[in-house]
Amino acid sequence: MTEAPTTALEPSELSGPPGGSRSPEEEAQEAAGRSGGVWRLVGRAFIENKMALVGVGLVVLITLFCFVGPLIYHTDQAHSSLNTNQPPGGSHPLGTDYLGFDVLGRLMAGGQSSIEIGLAVALAATTFGVIWGAISGFFGGVVDAVMMRVVDIVLAIPAIFLFIFLASVFQPTLLMLIIVISSLSWLGPARLVRGETLSLRTREYVQAVRVMGGKSRRVVLRHIIPNAVGTIVVNATFQIADAILLLATLSFLGFGLPPPAPTWGGMLSNGTNYLFDGYWWQVYPAGIMIVLTVVAFNFIGDSLRDSLEVRLQKR
Repeated sequence: MTEAPTTALEPSELSGPPGGSRSPEEEAQEAAGRSGGVWRLVGRAFIENKMALVGVGLVVLITLFCFVGPLIYHTDQAHSSLNTNQPPGGSHPLGTDYLGFDVLGRLMAGGQSSIEIGLAVALAATTFGVIWGAISGFFGGVVDAVMMRVVDIVLAIPAIFLFIFLASVFQPTLLMLIIVISSLSWLGPARLVRGETLSLRTREYVQAVRVMGGKSRRVVLRHIIPNAVGTIVVNATFQIADAILLLATLSFLGFGLPPPAPTWGGMLSNGTNYLFDGYWWQVYPAGIMIVLTVVAFNFIGDSLRDSLEVRLQKR
């Protein structure tokens, strides 16, 4: 899996040390003002990045293709027909598969589940991983040791075997696949945020809030997590790409959504049986869509990472 870099917005650039008689709340307000300026700089750098524009453009086009396309190009993806293995042309621009389903229509329907699962997994895994990592890094000591050992134990299990086991035990549905893929995807964000938290908790403005009687929950939610948002956002984009790739892998191995629900991985798996018969249209379109989608989100993640290198931008 692709992991986001540990570089985040430096708290020293977002908030100054407490001075004079200013309260922690005043320090937080000043930090928010500085943060706004930093994010404007990040936004300009992102827009000027050609890789970012290509990634965003591809994501928009793929999303329109998958969700708006079926409203224009109507196909029946629930009932097979006798027009099996038809080459591209006529009423089937990308031909039909071995069951007579229109390949173009299946690409659109399969993309919907891929994007929905990718976004849901990124949201669930990032949210849980951020909370886990922030708590572990903030409290440290025994709490940190126990929580990180849990992460290490789960990471020691080969991911693909655990995915296959869970997918074979539970009936594959959209919700179940989200839970299965999220069950391991949160480990990366947890380790990244934990590392950021270990650095952020020693900052003067965090210490000032704790001395003034600020509760641990408030410190974590109002000061630790917001200052690690750069790492969190970048990692979330990679989580989407990884989830789409994992879904394609599970579907290719036969553990995806059950028929007749289409998935890009399932189309690849079924199409390979007919590739040597010359039915290339049953393999290449799905493979191209997987590659384009994963590359697009990786482009966005790489561009966000580069844009968040505030120190290099200020030189």
